[in-house]
Amino acid sequence: MSIRLKWGLRVLAGIILIVLVVLAFNWSKIQRLMRVNSLFSEQRIVGNFSDMQGLFFNTEMPVKSAEPTPLPENPRPMPDSFSFRGETLSFGDWQSLRSVTAMVVLKDGQIAYEDYFKGTADTDRRISWSMAKSFLSAAFGIAVNDGLIASLDVPVTDYVPGLKGSAYDGASIRNVLNMASGVKFNEDYLDFNSDINKMGRVLALGKSMDGFAQSLSEKARPPGSRRQYVSIDTHVLGMVLRAATGQSMIDYLSAKILKPLRLEADVYYVTDGYGTAFVLGGLNMRTRDYARFGLMMAQNGQLNGVQIVPADWVAQSTANSAPEINEAEADTDNADLGYGFQWWLPPEARKGEFFAIGVYGQYIYVNQAENVVIALNSANLTFSEDDGKITLSNLAMFRQIVNALKAP
Repeated sequence: MSIRLKWGLRVLAGIILIVLVVLAFNWSKIQRLMRVNSLFSEQRIVGNFSDMQGLFFNTEMPVKSAEPTPLPENPRPMPDSFSFRGETLSFGDWQSLRSVTAMVVLKDGQIAYEDYFKGTADTDRRISWSMAKSFLSAAFGIAVNDGLIASLDVPVTDYVPGLKGSAYDGASIRNVLNMASGVKFNEDYLDFNSDINKMGRVLALGKSMDGFAQSLSEKARPPGSRRQYVSIDTHVLGMVLRAATGQSMIDYLSAKILKPLRLEADVYYVTDGYGTAFVLGGLNMRTRDYARFGLMMAQNGQLNGVQIVPADWVAQSTANSAPEINEAEADTDNADLGYGFQWWLPPEARKGEFFAIGVYGQYIYVNQAENVVIALNSANLTFSEDDGKITLSNLAMFRQIVNALKAP
């Protein structure tokens, strides 16, 4: 063997060794990124949504109660079918079409209906996605009530100076609560290079969510001029809340909301690599516990005789207070829906009717007048089709359920 060949083989061996060492030190990151890239694949989405601990950094939250808020069973018939825009679906066909994995319906604090699908179980702790935004809203109201946040009309930079010079410079807390920050942000989950997917890779690789928020520099419009759903807005609210309370979101939410709710199981939060909670979508709970949160909101912030969230904040946060979408963009961004402080309102909402929603079909629907709560988890890959038609169709079903529960 020639000397040149020997040296060549040695160099190649050295390169291979370096590559192997790099892979060894970064293998967990590589695995996590690979799993995240297949997070919403048809073959894995159901299992992934019940096991986010295997995909992201996370923190367990020991909030389980020795005496969970009772949800006595009182089975009631569900509607045979419902109609929406000329299409009629049976209850079972609707569940199948929407890829429902779990559904709990409460009437007067009792379980009128409960079922689990696609091989999932009642003990699964399911990802909230953007339903978590409404939990943050409730926590925000407690901080306001306690005087830790003096006004919603001060700039977010008063609490988080690190946002000065970013796209959030000039936006008030109220603007951000209303999803009217004016920040330029692409929320398209189906676009690999969208801002929302870049944010997902920040999480997967253990980078800083605070750093990601501070790196956003472009505005789409002046703050408060119109509503545009921007998920990172909620992270900024979390930054404000951490600064105002001097606590992590994990500690504050646990103490102020999750423990007082008296949940039946512990919860966990997806976090970035620095242990900062993914407040815009990282809660993982049992479906019955999502229903308990909805029941508290249905009862004006009270549960088990304890006022958890101030009643005036429940009313304020679920009022349609966000600036409207202008006519040129009226066919986008769920223009048929109202928006408050991280809560949605159906079209022509009845008094006390509002809901939390998460991507791929997660809902907590509340109807205060009829004391009905519907907690729904899904793995619906068609959730974004037809400019919000799926959401409107689901709301039609929820209202049909409310009507069915009125029957003697």
